[in-house]
Amino acid sequence: MNIRTWLLVISFLGLFQQAVYGQFGFSNEVGIIAGPVAFYSDFGQRHDFETNSGNIGFGVGIVHYLNFAYRGDFNIYTRYTYFNDHFKVRSELDYHVTKLQHYGEWVAPDKTSLFADQLRAMSGEVTVIDIGSRLEYYPLSIRAFQANGYKLMPYIGLGIHWVHYKPEVRSSLGDLNSPITTPVKYFNAFQQQAGSTFSVVGSVGVRYKIGQFSDIMLDSRWQQYFTDWADGLNPSLENNGERPVPENKSNDWIYWLNVGYIYYIN
Repeated sequence: MNIRTWLLVISFLGLFQQAVYGQFGFSNEVGIIAGPVAFYSDFGQRHDFETNSGNIGFGVGIVHYLNFAYRGDFNIYTRYTYFNDHFKVRSELDYHVTKLQHYGEWVAPDKTSLFADQLRAMSGEVTVIDIGSRLEYYPLSIRAFQANGYKLMPYIGLGIHWVHYKPEVRSSLGDLNSPITTPVKYFNAFQQQAGSTFSVVGSVGVRYKIGQFSDIMLDSRWQQYFTDWADGLNPSLENNGERPVPENKSNDWIYWLNVGYIYYIN
């Protein structure tokens, strides 16, 4: 591509940006988030406190917001509409890692069967990178919050993320898929390969204004994956060919409680 073509492309992008600003008008916010991630998977026992508190990892993310209440180019508010004053579009890139173990009554100290020993010997780890967007609704006025009309700003959000996951499943007893190492329900029901899927993300949170151009945020997120393989396990009769697994009722999902810092860049 020669210099003239590059100049034409740059000019077109500049005109397009001006048109977008002129027609829609928005400002930008950027930030970072971090916090513990509870991974709900086929490791452990359903509705068990020890499982829920034990299979916890940690995640970080980079976030970007489109704020339609404020025009970054002219340093003024946009034309008032309900949407502009109560909605933002949030995009983000996240990374989290969780180590997984079996917890619950079937691995309690008083369980001495081969099945219990096999479960205790199993462990895993899942690394996740996801990217996506969601629409956030603010019941209070975004303009009033930016003007320090109040310090706290609650919100709810809903969106879609693309997810890339890399699971690892192992046993301290030896290679999996052996009668010595693997419970029947997990035969042929594990994988080590990376994969990708989509997920639904729902969140509830609150912002607290600490400066004219900066907020801190507390965000509570539920994220349901469209696969049951994210943790590397998917016990089912279809996979093991011998035993039904009625306790495997849903795909993998996470709960992520994070705090963040948001800066208004224009």
